[in-house]
Amino acid sequence: MIVPHTSREEILSKLRKKIENRIPLFIASAGSGLVAKLLEKAGVDCINTFSGARLRANGMGTMSMLWPILDSNKQTMDYTREDVMPAIKGDAFVCACLNANDPLKDMRMVLNDLKAMGVYSASNIGPSISYVDKDSEIYRVLTKSGITLDNEIEMLKLTKEMEMVSVGLAFNMEDSVRMVEEAQPDIFCFHAGTTKGGLTGYDSGETIAQTAARTEEANQILRKIKPDIMLIAHGAAMENPTDAQYMLNHTSVDGIWTGSSTERIPIERAVLATAKEFADLRFPDNK
Repeated sequence: MIVPHTSREEILSKLRKKIENRIPLFIASAGSGLVAKLLEKAGVDCINTFSGARLRANGMGTMSMLWPILDSNKQTMDYTREDVMPAIKGDAFVCACLNANDPLKDMRMVLNDLKAMGVYSASNIGPSISYVDKDSEIYRVLTKSGITLDNEIEMLKLTKEMEMVSVGLAFNMEDSVRMVEEAQPDIFCFHAGTTKGGLTGYDSGETIAQTAARTEEANQILRKIKPDIMLIAHGAAMENPTDAQYMLNHTSVDGIWTGSSTERIPIERAVLATAKEFADLRFPDNK
């Protein structure tokens, strides 16, 4: 197996050409090699790997990655190298979502290891402190112990310095502004919240119109900070293609990012329906 490699210049050139031709960018997460192969065949531009997607592949919710039950960077690196990279042809590039607050790893070393395996893009969502509500006690405890957005911003800066494509992500306006101003990522996603639907999705009750409005509010501010930034929509009420089309119709995003919508939820539905058909089989009456 020889894994195809790419470059920052090649990735950005392809993405900008799509934007010029008014074709939405498409980023999607994969928790296994099979899902990655199918996503690439469907035409995604970027396949994200991160511990949340890997845990979803095991039937757990995305937020389970926030608990200290695993080394998220090791898991991401291992399955990206062993499962995802050998499964794809190189039509899509891979972005590894990293924990920039990992106290046991030098992020320069991690990024060098990614490049060695053919991954030329990194994001700060593996997990991010931006997941945690700022008015909570756990947020105050985490930041006091050195788990900060500063580390994520520095990692994204280093990503660009090392000739990789940087993908920033944040859950609220304050963090979004800081990240775009300070890290100047190539791509940014205002994460509207955990995707609803399926067995482990979370439905906050928000409508797709509300998700679009919150996303566009962020977009308008962020484009003033960095006019050439590529903005991507993700999460909350954006569960299916109809919802995603609504986001494209009612916001100024350059594309969409799916996670559960194109891996966990379709797998749940397809396997459950097919297995149920087999489970409902019966022996003929004449035997």
